[in-house]
Amino acid sequence: MEANHRSAAVAGQEGRLLRLRCSVKSYEWGRIGRESSVARLYERNCKAEAEDGKPYAEFWMGTHDSGPSYVAPETATAAAAEKELLSLKDFIEKNPRAFLGDKVYDRWGPNLPFLFKVLSIAKALSIQAHPNKELATILHKAQPNVYKDPNHKPEMALALTEFEALCGFISLEELKSVVHNVPEIVEVVGTKYVDELLCVHEEDVKKAKEVLQLIFTQLMAASKDVIAQALSRLISRLSIKNEARELTDKEHLVLRLEKQYPADIGLLAAFLLNYIQLKPGQALYLGADEPHAYIYGECIECMATSDNVVRAGLTPKSRDVQTLCSMLTYKQGLPEILDGVALNPYVHRYPPPFDEFEVDRCILPQGSSVGFPSVPGPAIYLVIGGQGTISEELVAEGDVLFSPANTEITVTTTSGLSLYRAGVNSKFF
Repeated sequence: MEANHRSAAVAGQEGRLLRLRCSVKSYEWGRIGRESSVARLYERNCKAEAEDGKPYAEFWMGTHDSGPSYVAPETATAAAAEKELLSLKDFIEKNPRAFLGDKVYDRWGPNLPFLFKVLSIAKALSIQAHPNKELATILHKAQPNVYKDPNHKPEMALALTEFEALCGFISLEELKSVVHNVPEIVEVVGTKYVDELLCVHEEDVKKAKEVLQLIFTQLMAASKDVIAQALSRLISRLSIKNEARELTDKEHLVLRLEKQYPADIGLLAAFLLNYIQLKPGQALYLGADEPHAYIYGECIECMATSDNVVRAGLTPKSRDVQTLCSMLTYKQGLPEILDGVALNPYVHRYPPPFDEFEVDRCILPQGSSVGFPSVPGPAIYLVIGGQGTISEELVAEGDVLFSPANTEITVTTTSGLSLYRAGVNSKFF
């Protein structure tokens, strides 16, 4: 009876926009209460009240089992309907080709290939990387309780506010400067590897990667006592220098991080990573096997549908240093910062070099409208601010709509509207 009821609920919905009730994550690094955009979205989306002293870190939109979205009932006041909410995953599985389109279904099966999020960060996330597809399959099979799925997780962060992150390894030239200016790193890894580094020429990329891997692995594998002593000397030295000269941005950052994660190896590792500061509307993408840590700010995040994380620093959680150090690419240099490609006066598109997703940023002034053409794949629309209509559906802050494949969308507003769209990368079709 229940299966028949659910099938009836899906029938006739294939071409319609579906309102979603989404999941929220209260990790300890999230902003507290209504200071968090995630909390405000949660209140409006789920018709719930945020708790004042609780951190609200991530707002999830998609079909991942760790944070599923549900199709909202037609009448929000129907208590019985609330108890029988269908997950978006279950909804799609009833007629996946109609909802996802043939090409998406043939490539990724009956689930959305992307996971869409909003992050609200008060405290730095761990230094981490996400495994490639092959490694994710191996890790999931060996430790399914830790690595929740067999998928890779390339991702992109699009800044909503000023946003700080550590991302990728610094250049060879900068690394040589670090070992000259941060003696505590030399104390931990030893002069042998540092001497090797100083002899590497810029054009010898392979050798540079080999030596960087040796230095990073030696650093991350150091004992807690060795790290504690080195950090004590580092913090003392920086505090004294701060009275004599202006510290560098990286040095200021390390002092900030020390207040959040005292005696953590991530404080030294931060010197080896690029410190990135994004302005609202700027984005960076992160391929598999690249080290990174989000530090502060709020962002839209989109990724392949996965929740696999390998951590090694700036965290009280379980670390897998051996896996992290062996999986990284050790590519050096600044990551590419994306400003988006203007599709029209109101919409900028951020297409990463992955098939699974792209993100559109739409800022509509009052009294305007814009169209999103029909595409042979699904999309999710998130309203961040303002109010208006999405194809005749009244929308405001916190509303999330799922658009099936081959659905043309028109967005209008009389007062102004800010929304973000995630969909399969247009280059895939």
